[in-house]
Amino acid sequence: MLRQWWFLRTAGAFSRAHSGCSTSSGVKPKREIPADGLQLSDFIRESTRKQRQKAIIPSIEDTREYLNPEDLNGNGRSVCYVTYGCQMNVSDMEIVRSIMTKNGFVETEKREKADIVLLMTCSIRDGAEKKVWNQLKLIKGNSVNRRQIVGVLGCMAERVRHGLLEKRNLVHLVAGPDSYRDLPRLVAVATGGSNAINVQLSLEETYADVQPIRVNADTKTAFISIMRGCDNMCTYCVVPFTRGRERSRPIESIVEEVRILRDQGYKQITLLGQNVNSYRDMSSTEFAPSTSALPGFKTVYKPKTGGLTFTSLLEKVSDAAPEVRFRFTSPHPKDFPMQLIELISSRKNLCKQLHLPAQSGDDETLERMGRGYTRDLYLRLVDDIRHIIPDVSLTSDFIAGFCGETEEAHQNTLSLIRAVRYSFCFVFPYSMRGKTRAHHRLTDDVPEEVKQRRHLDLTTVFREEALKLNESLIGTEQIVLIEGKSKRDESCSVGRIDGGEKTVFDNSELQLEPGQYAKVIITEATSQTLRAKLIGKANV
Repeated sequence: MLRQWWFLRTAGAFSRAHSGCSTSSGVKPKREIPADGLQLSDFIRESTRKQRQKAIIPSIEDTREYLNPEDLNGNGRSVCYVTYGCQMNVSDMEIVRSIMTKNGFVETEKREKADIVLLMTCSIRDGAEKKVWNQLKLIKGNSVNRRQIVGVLGCMAERVRHGLLEKRNLVHLVAGPDSYRDLPRLVAVATGGSNAINVQLSLEETYADVQPIRVNADTKTAFISIMRGCDNMCTYCVVPFTRGRERSRPIESIVEEVRILRDQGYKQITLLGQNVNSYRDMSSTEFAPSTSALPGFKTVYKPKTGGLTFTSLLEKVSDAAPEVRFRFTSPHPKDFPMQLIELISSRKNLCKQLHLPAQSGDDETLERMGRGYTRDLYLRLVDDIRHIIPDVSLTSDFIAGFCGETEEAHQNTLSLIRAVRYSFCFVFPYSMRGKTRAHHRLTDDVPEEVKQRRHLDLTTVFREEALKLNESLIGTEQIVLIEGKSKRDESCSVGRIDGGEKTVFDNSELQLEPGQYAKVIITEATSQTLRAKLIGKANV
């Protein structure tokens, strides 16, 4: 009887946790009986676990029993949105705004008085999560609304999960990246006095049918999320665990969103994805020649075939909006077939700025990172790109002080930066993240002070090379897409040239507006900013 109770109890828990899901064999797994048999402590532990879960959060099925459709209506309650992290988080919050607005919630910037505060969070480094914890304490301390609901969304919600709800006085609801449609229900549960959580990852959710509500529309620049998740499993990265497996939006839904933005006067669109150039639309009846990873580059998954690739998508959006500039991030070096590079070279509205994350310039470190390429393969790709696009502007990502990184390995990374000469690099000291392969298999053995020193070295060298690149642009004629006014001088406008470099120029005479193109001559340069003289209005 006890053995039967154990199997029924644990199998039932699995069924409720994975409702609608099954294993590849269609059989739900049972918890194994210990070799020395079941003990009283096993049954006590199982009962305690069930009670604890029930205390933390009622299941979705439970809440649906007592929630009416009207409970999901915001009825004018105010929501303050706070975003941390990457451009994907900005895009995700635009989706959240759309879902909440559609359900009767109203946005406010008054955080202390808001009925609901939703924080879109990042989990890529420990420092990013610490910022959120500090902000949660500030929100609690400054709130004048005693019934205020505070929710944590995104990657930190997916990683920390119930740990956030243990801070009952700080957090009331938790929603992972694939659970934003469920926010009205979660708010209703939290309003009723219970903790609310949904961190189920999906193999299908892309929010393709949700029209985002964008902020800062005055800049006439927008982000479009084209795919979600990542299959690369780099050893340092938590994204596959917080964002799930790769899945791509149908290509026509993206093209249609581009047309809408074009008609609304947007002049720059950035296509987003955790591994954006591995985009592959398998839903279309149209098929283009498929390419897998570049020769020599390795993956942890089998080659992907069929469907419409990122090259096909870029071609279609370029045709749909010829006066709109297109950028994309964040790609992986393995997914840059020459057809893609040639397409970018041939189209005026596909920006000649490519993000090419290297992470390290040392072969042994790259192997431990699970990047799937060597330094030589990476440099060959750079040479191929520059051969086809001579004026390309390259940017990159680097990690300082990864597990086992020696001083020689660090010097190899510095030499890579000097060899490639990037216009900008995102550089971060390594931060061990739970669930990653590095957390399970490697040792975070580089002292913190060494990480910080190497971080400074990488930053210094990339800025030295970026300064040389920018100085080489002095005297050249460039087209700037105006994004707004300079914070230091309102008579000046700020925008970016095709290569992505920030450019400032006096606009007091013509007073061109954000979203317009300006023809300029570069007159001065620092490692991060160009100054220019306005010649006149231009077209892309």
